[in-house]
Amino acid sequence: MKYIKQLLLISGLILAIAAATPAFAQEPPHPPTTGHGTRGNQNPGSAPIDGGLSILLALGLAYGTKKVSVLKKRDSE
Repeated sequence: MKYIKQLLLISGLILAIAAATPAFAQEPPHPPTTGHGTRGNQNPGSAPIDGGLSILLALGLAYGTKKVSVLKKRDSE
């Protein structure tokens, strides 16, 4: 009986998420009338990702260093 309740709950959650997903869809933006991109969609070109990537790597390194130091401290006690 418990297994059936869990199965129904999980199925209901999956169905609710699947039904709500199309509600988040948006229509594509209108093309610009002048300037860049007047001939349709353009390649984004050289979109900079280095700034965000560097920040993520630095934060990950700091977090990993802290976790390792905490684990070493706990093991030495």
